[in-house]
Amino acid sequence: MLTTRFVDGAPNWIDVGTSDIDGAGSFYGALFGWRFESAGPDAGGYGFFQLDGKTVAGGMQTTPEQGPPSWTVYFRTSDAQATAKAAEQAHGRVLFAPMDVMGQGTMAILADQAGVPFGLWEPAQTKGVDVVGEPGSLCWVELYTPDIAAAAAFYNRTLGLETSAVPFPGGTYTCVNPADAGEDAMFGGMVPLADDPTEAETGAYWLPYFEVTDVDTVVGKAQELGGRVRMPAMDVESVGRIAKLADPYGARFAVIKSAPQENA
Repeated sequence: MLTTRFVDGAPNWIDVGTSDIDGAGSFYGALFGWRFESAGPDAGGYGFFQLDGKTVAGGMQTTPEQGPPSWTVYFRTSDAQATAKAAEQAHGRVLFAPMDVMGQGTMAILADQAGVPFGLWEPAQTKGVDVVGEPGSLCWVELYTPDIAAAAAFYNRTLGLETSAVPFPGGTYTCVNPADAGEDAMFGGMVPLADDPTEAETGAYWLPYFEVTDVDTVVGKAQELGGRVRMPAMDVESVGRIAKLADPYGARFAVIKSAPQENA
């Protein structure tokens, strides 16, 4: 499971680039109870979404030249320069070279072998988000990719991530965990694009899941606020109830009420 005891390879930050940060702040505020706080005049418009005083995500206004509105998942690294080099050697690309962020840490934006953007965060003063796995916060990430084997090889070479096949209704699901961390540290999965009609026409990307207490209520609220339902709420055995949404500006995300975990 995803925790804030961040280790190399685990997601430790997430942010949204949007064409309207004020509108996005209002949308996610009404949906999850988040409050957007500016990071200050030197941050270029970047700010933090907070829930009960704890940072759950970042966000900033972006231009069309920077790409369509989207969520970016960042993975912890202890050496952003070395990880960026490893990504290039694994047939990925460096979209934004590692740079210091006001002493808080070092960030970079890379693209994997299929062109999917993702971030790196090498922590300094800021270790990562303050909360995960609780209602209103990140709890899972999922990569939609045309080639599971190629993606698994890339992220293993770049971030040391390990994959395992887990039985799933109708087949198997490829779970992901940090190096040598085992099943208890699984934080996400990989899904073949061709296997999901919701994603097959949209192209490869990382999808963040946010935990909620009532998926159907959140879906209804998202629609009222101008969001779009990409996949209606549905139950997944032993996983929980999930739905896929997009905010009013097009950034895609999912929500889940996780099924209770059985005690070992």
